[in-house]
Amino acid sequence: MTEPTVAELVRRQWGDHRVGLRARDTVLSHHQVAAGAAARAALLVDLLPRGAEPHLGVLLDNTPEFPLWLSAAALAGAAVAGINPTRRGAELARDIVHTDCRVLVTQRAYLPLLDGLPLPGVRVLVTDTDAYRELLGPFEGAKPGEAVVRPVRRDSRMLLYFTSGSTGAPKAAICTQGRLAAAGRSLVAQFGVGPEDVHYICMPMFHGNAVIADWAPALAAGAGVALRDRFSASGFLPDVREFGATYFTYVGRAVQYLLATPPHPDDRAHPLRLGFGTEAGAVDAARFEARFGARLVEGYGSSEGGAAIQRTPDTPTGAIGRAAPGDDLAVVDPASGEECAPAVLSPEGRLLNASAAIGELVNRGRNPFEGYWRNPEAEAARLRGGWYWTGDLFYRDADGFLWFAGRDDDRLRVDSENLAAAVIEQILSRWERAAGVAVYAIPDPVAGDQVMTAIALREGASFDPDAFAEFLAAQPDLGTKMPPRFVRIVPSLPLTATNKIHRVGLRRESFLCTDPVWWRPAPGAAYEPLTSEALTELRSAYATHDRSPRGPGATTSVPAKSPGSRVRSTANGI
Repeated sequence: MTEPTVAELVRRQWGDHRVGLRARDTVLSHHQVAAGAAARAALLVDLLPRGAEPHLGVLLDNTPEFPLWLSAAALAGAAVAGINPTRRGAELARDIVHTDCRVLVTQRAYLPLLDGLPLPGVRVLVTDTDAYRELLGPFEGAKPGEAVVRPVRRDSRMLLYFTSGSTGAPKAAICTQGRLAAAGRSLVAQFGVGPEDVHYICMPMFHGNAVIADWAPALAAGAGVALRDRFSASGFLPDVREFGATYFTYVGRAVQYLLATPPHPDDRAHPLRLGFGTEAGAVDAARFEARFGARLVEGYGSSEGGAAIQRTPDTPTGAIGRAAPGDDLAVVDPASGEECAPAVLSPEGRLLNASAAIGELVNRGRNPFEGYWRNPEAEAARLRGGWYWTGDLFYRDADGFLWFAGRDDDRLRVDSENLAAAVIEQILSRWERAAGVAVYAIPDPVAGDQVMTAIALREGASFDPDAFAEFLAAQPDLGTKMPPRFVRIVPSLPLTATNKIHRVGLRRESFLCTDPVWWRPAPGAAYEPLTSEALTELRSAYATHDRSPRGPGATTSVPAKSPGSRVRSTANGI
């Protein structure tokens, strides 16, 4: 059987009058979704200049227009660039221009972001306006497949989605219709998703997670989709109940925020059965299942498609799984190119030789990486020596199971020993007073790094330095270099638009912040408040060695002021 394209999956919805898409004020059948997509595909074909790249940008919250335009692009043979609404000024303009978007679909709330930006040749459609509805009206009778800008094939570009790197301009990874459809069908098979399921999409759809791991399997299975415009921890369970949601995806610290909501006796009164995502961690995954009765499955797939790990029934708690069939995955020391030593684990699955076992995950075999849009330098960096380098830290146990240890730029070097922030976070997250934990490197006054952590406390809890030190001393897998020297107590962890910890900001602020900070003046000493006197001494120590306590991070951008065509909001929104 030939693998379908995304366009074929959209066409299959035609004539299916079951509920296919729900949002707060919208209910559409599968048939209406296909019809709406066909109308938008026809409008897109009409708007795109002849010879232009068939790319459109989508700058929207998770409104029904987002999946409708994804489906429209698939039918038309076009590609969608998801535009991050937290970007500003020159950075926002760069994302739109770099991906050659000639049409930008947005909403009135985001027009101020576009005002004055140099976007030559970009047609802006504002979905929540009468002018947009009038523009769409003549195409309402279109049928799927009637309007195309290019013939639809499995290798047709479907997505240009930006990877969320911590430094430098984001890279637009390419995903074709064939890869997206295959990813959806794979998750359907893995999780037994069926037409009766309802996929709750609360992660932002400009990010690959929501589209590849939530929308695509729903489309492949003929399942329903329910949308939340933006993630809300307090609104999660009410939405799940209202929509009858059975499946959802998560990224970063979303699960921690759900666990931080006040418990209720009816926390298990809902149809949800499965959550699939990354970075929840074994501790919080167990807490989530114990409280809400729904299983969380931690997965891994490189955003660019270069490596995938499959979970099998015998995967140990906390591990991700083994390499997918056809992948030759290895954990490699980037400096030497040699494989790292197998992980030594305690009976409880705790890593005992982190320094020797943790390295970068590399795919030495075939991989479906389809490149970055007009960025050959980034492609070359990803494909080195014939291998695909994921940029993610892992370790592999003696049975071949792979365990996630964080991003490569989350590596710390303390007293010449390499550590991974994610491993330390997993340990610190066991502390019962912590609702959320972030571990990151700050410069040591002399050389290398020091360990700093930001902790968001559970409701009603306070930071007790002696209790925290006792907790650290009781952890058998906390190496001698791992205990944080600095502890910052935050009201909540700073997050990116994709619910990942904003480590760049934390590293740049270091201990020079307005939040309470506790520290150990010497290894093994008691934690004490970081006073102004101690801060003065620390500054002097850094200055003596011509170093700064602030870690590296992105610079703040300002809106572009270059001449040329500029977009301005207009009365009719078009």
